[in-house]
Amino acid sequence: MPVLFGISVVTFVLVRLIPGDPARVLLGTRATPSAIANVRAQYGLDEPILTQYFYFLGNLANGEMGRSILYKIDVLRLIATRIEPTLALVVASVVLSVVIAVPMASIAARNQGRPADHAVRIVSTMGIGFPPFWLALMLIIFLSVRLSLFPVSGYGETWGEKLAHLALPSLTVALSLSAVLTRSLRAAMVQGLASDVATAARARGMPEGVVFRRHVLPNALVPTINLLAVNTGWLIGGTVVVESVFALPGLGQLLVRAIFSRDYMVVQGVAMTFACATVLVNFLADIATVAVDPRVKL
Repeated sequence: MPVLFGISVVTFVLVRLIPGDPARVLLGTRATPSAIANVRAQYGLDEPILTQYFYFLGNLANGEMGRSILYKIDVLRLIATRIEPTLALVVASVVLSVVIAVPMASIAARNQGRPADHAVRIVSTMGIGFPPFWLALMLIIFLSVRLSLFPVSGYGETWGEKLAHLALPSLTVALSLSAVLTRSLRAAMVQGLASDVATAARARGMPEGVVFRRHVLPNALVPTINLLAVNTGWLIGGTVVVESVFALPGLGQLLVRAIFSRDYMVVQGVAMTFACATVLVNFLADIATVAVDPRVKL
């Protein structure tokens, strides 16, 4: 709760530091002063900023987030209509990141110091260095425009179409996130292969593959799960960029449009939604850590 309260304060203040008047953006440059004053009064924008914040907290306590100036509907209802693409993108990106990171880290750790290890380290370094918007554009050019394997933008109607439209956005996020996970997972695996537990298992005649799967991999997953939870904020920020590039109708695209239109309530609502998601993911990561390693207590 203290984290969410702090985020609400920071978001509320930063949003109102954005230059421009929401009423003037909504009505246009030819709006009369009286029309602007009426819109400001209608949405409480003429009140002192402290009073506006207390209104915002009161709405949150009642399970409301205000009303969108641009879309003319409740912010909570608007977020509910946009949350599916973002949730699907995040889940697909995390799953794809793990699918990419675990084999690459395993190959690098079991071939430490060899060409395969160096190749994986170079690829992971490149993945960290490339910005998500550049990766998105390159994937669009090669896989969509030239090879016509995936749609360029949009979300689709059926589940098959939605999966096809999510392929490139999730791959864009996964390529960056898997690079971070691969480096951490490789380091943990290298340490696990040299541990006393692995040495004792080899002394009992256990094959190297069994030692790796039974003793090294489970212990290496614990810091990786925590790293994945720490990178949740970065993952959400990446989805905002990716949704804008691929025109996915999710919360990221909604946030960008709300910022440009000075739709304060929507910006605050989406920011609080992302904050709650981050806190929830960190809590689930703690539970997953306990499930993987019983020695860890909540």
